[in-house]
Amino acid sequence: MAELDATDSKLLALLQNDARRTNRDLAAALGVAPSTCLERVRSLRRRGMIVGYHAQVDLAAVGRPLQAMIAARVRPPNRAVIAGFRAYVEQLPEVLSVFVVSGSDDFLIHVAVRDTDQLQALVLDKLTRRKELADVRTSLVYEHLRKTEITPL
Repeated sequence: MAELDATDSKLLALLQNDARRTNRDLAAALGVAPSTCLERVRSLRRRGMIVGYHAQVDLAAVGRPLQAMIAARVRPPNRAVIAGFRAYVEQLPEVLSVFVVSGSDDFLIHVAVRDTDQLQALVLDKLTRRKELADVRTSLVYEHLRKTEITPL
């Protein structure tokens, strides 16, 4: 793991809060020259600490206000079956993220849909038709709290 100094840590915090800030604005906030700031950002990207810039979308505003977590178990639990199921679910448009986990479930699938009818259709028409699916449980998400700034430990 690469080390971060105080300037890199502050730069990461600034970019996580607003990745659209200009280099000049970032440099002023850091108290460094714009050329130094630009080189710091490039270094963070080169070292794999910044892997992209994304727009945060309001799910309700785009017609997908209902979120759910779907716990799924596949059988037999071998590498090929898990890889195949993972590839299938990650291409579904309703899926926001896929977690391959240990324990009683093999997957936690975070989805966002229009309503409960669309959620039911996703589970019954798209997931349970998969022959490797042994068990599925769905939990509605009442509230999703998400950290937007990750501080290096």
